[in-house]
Amino acid sequence: MTNPSHVQSTRPIDPNLPRYESLAHMLAAAVEAHPQVTAVICEDRRITYAEFGRAVAGLARQLAAAGVKRGERVILLMPNSIEMDVALMAVMTAGAQVAPINPFLTPHELQKQLVDVEARAIVGDASTAEKVAFVAGEFRIPTRITLGPGGTTLDAWTRDASLTLEPATFPRADDLGLLIFTGGSTGVPKGVNHDHRGLMWGILQHVTTWPGTFGRERFLNVAPMFHIWGLGYAAWVPIYMQSTLVLIPRYDADKVVQGLSDHRITYFAGGPAPIYMGLLASPLFATADLSQLKYCPSGGAPCPAELHREWRERVGQPLLEGWGMTEGAPFCLNVYDGTRKPMSVGRPVPGTELEIVDIDTGEKVMPQGERGEVRVRGPQLMLGYRKKPEETAMALRDGWMYTGDIGYVDEDGYLYLVDRKKDMVIVGGYNVYPREVDEVLFKHPKIREAATVGKPDPRLGEVLVAFVVLDAGATLTQDEFFEYCKEEMVKYKRPVEVHFVDALPKTRTNKINRIALRDLL
Repeated sequence: MTNPSHVQSTRPIDPNLPRYESLAHMLAAAVEAHPQVTAVICEDRRITYAEFGRAVAGLARQLAAAGVKRGERVILLMPNSIEMDVALMAVMTAGAQVAPINPFLTPHELQKQLVDVEARAIVGDASTAEKVAFVAGEFRIPTRITLGPGGTTLDAWTRDASLTLEPATFPRADDLGLLIFTGGSTGVPKGVNHDHRGLMWGILQHVTTWPGTFGRERFLNVAPMFHIWGLGYAAWVPIYMQSTLVLIPRYDADKVVQGLSDHRITYFAGGPAPIYMGLLASPLFATADLSQLKYCPSGGAPCPAELHREWRERVGQPLLEGWGMTEGAPFCLNVYDGTRKPMSVGRPVPGTELEIVDIDTGEKVMPQGERGEVRVRGPQLMLGYRKKPEETAMALRDGWMYTGDIGYVDEDGYLYLVDRKKDMVIVGGYNVYPREVDEVLFKHPKIREAATVGKPDPRLGEVLVAFVVLDAGATLTQDEFFEYCKEEMVKYKRPVEVHFVDALPKTRTNKINRIALRDLL
């Protein structure tokens, strides 16, 4: 094979970037270098790095006093807040493994997800007190801590100048730092083990690709901190850069636009395309001051070409698509200064290589331009799934992570993702990737959002069904829709049904929920 689809990063980690043994060491450096810089802003509250360090030290001491030992797990069950950010770092500073959990899960869902965690402590707030009590009782967790109103307020620690971070308790590079759960789109979510070495690599890869000025940047985050993007980029990169993080607890387009303007944000940890679509539709967007905004990352779902065009036209900055997974992030990023290619997630980040392999066996490396499953190798990969050796062996083979994403690479090593392996629809023997069909539908001038899913068919095996959201005030008949599809797509790719809906169901991380759409069929 003359041009196999093997791509290896040629860009090293910036040699001028500081390196730390663990995320606790990273926080200590920020506290020492910029104690008076505001670390976190959440609504009308803010906390400096000096105060943040004291609060982390106070909670870490409380966890240790409760018997939490190095390597044991501590569950966090609370929404985004200053308390959540403090708790994340406190668990790590105590040498334990932090397990942030979606606080919006039902007790039944929590019961299924947490069966193998074996936590020593659980931390929540007033909004999750009942769920914390349920989980603690169900899994016999000995220590429960409530932060904020109704429990321990951060003031008890932030005003205590005697509280300091204790390096003797800090974890080492090969200690487990994070247990984070996959989305569970194909069943019960899996707990993913990451050590500090891998987490630090992910941070260095982000900062090398999207550099900034230490102590000066302003980040805004709407992604949940139980998600790898809300952690690995939105929560930890600001600490590494000793800069300010603005938290919007729940996504609200108007509040986000106002926050971007009021705080003169330089990095917006946006996320999937629907986040950006919502901002552009906000009535506040036209008058917002976004003159300081530079980095606008997107991931988790593809950005239509029209969204790229409109964002660049109205903001003056590009959307930077990237790719990563709960099992490792980032894998690929689009650079700000340099070549970007429309619809690509970019090239591999430093220290990372990828290949496109055949879908059936995962062993044959495909030629450039041909589609297959993407496998990745790099230092940011997970160690494995907790207490799931069979699933770990399927995902990690000979040092490669088999991602389940379908894609191809071009002659310059840029990766294009087509769909998830599990979302692929086989119509009459042809492989059809719903994302590819969605992209065609996005181009229709009256369609705002669209998503296609497969459903069983007695003759063809499967057929495609489209769910479509029209622009405000627009009308489109079924006949017009099918005529458009006939003009734009080969027959086996065309949806055979269309449902016009007011909105598409979204997951907690604002990705289109295809499972919910299939349930409507």
